Amino acid sequence: MNDQDEVTGVVLAGGLARRMNKQDKGLIEYDNRPMVSYAVDAMTQVASTVLINANRNISEYKSFGCEVISDQTDSFDGPLAGIFSAMLYAKTDTLCVMPCDSPLIKAEHLNKLLAAFTQNNADIAVAFDGERIHPVFLVLKTSLQNSLNQYLLQGDRKIDLWLQQHKLIKVDFSQNAEVFLNINTLSELNTLEKKQG
Repeated sequence: MNDQDEVTGVVLAGGLARRMNKQDKGLIEYDNRPMVSYAVDAMTQVASTVLINANRNISEYKSFGCEVISDQTDSFDGPLAGIFSAMLYAKTDTLCVMPCDSPLIKAEHLNKLLAAFTQNNADIAVAFDGERIHPVFLVLKTSLQNSLNQYLLQGDRKIDLWLQQHKLIKVDFSQNAEVFLNINTLSELNTLEKKQG
């Protein structure tokens, strides 16, 4: 288990959601609740401070009781830009990251990432479903901010390539890979609601 006082959590809600008609994914309802609320619930149980990274609808996101931080640029540069903003804001050595559109993730899954990160003295722990990594579910050292800043300044956006530059541990979630389901389209949302309902 982790020491909660040493972890900052960030929920990534800063994207443009192009496949959702540019609706703000975190605010779309899944099972009668905004999707971001599931992420905030899970993150609040593992982190002393929870941030939401959002670039629009800031006042709505503030209503979830978290500090809302935006990217350093206004060009919607993807998840790494949100992670970088959270690193700059965090007062802790450890940052726990998840997206706003995966309502099946629970605190126990985040705790598994945190435990692997600590036990392996890794720079970054990332979720792995047995076939591929899920690069926006991760725990990392906030001291990597200079490395990430350099990467972003070069114009690079691919999260996997940046992760591979560091001491990376893949955390095996092959037994419950379905929790990483993220909702990119309204039809995926309807399918998941029917399946869970």
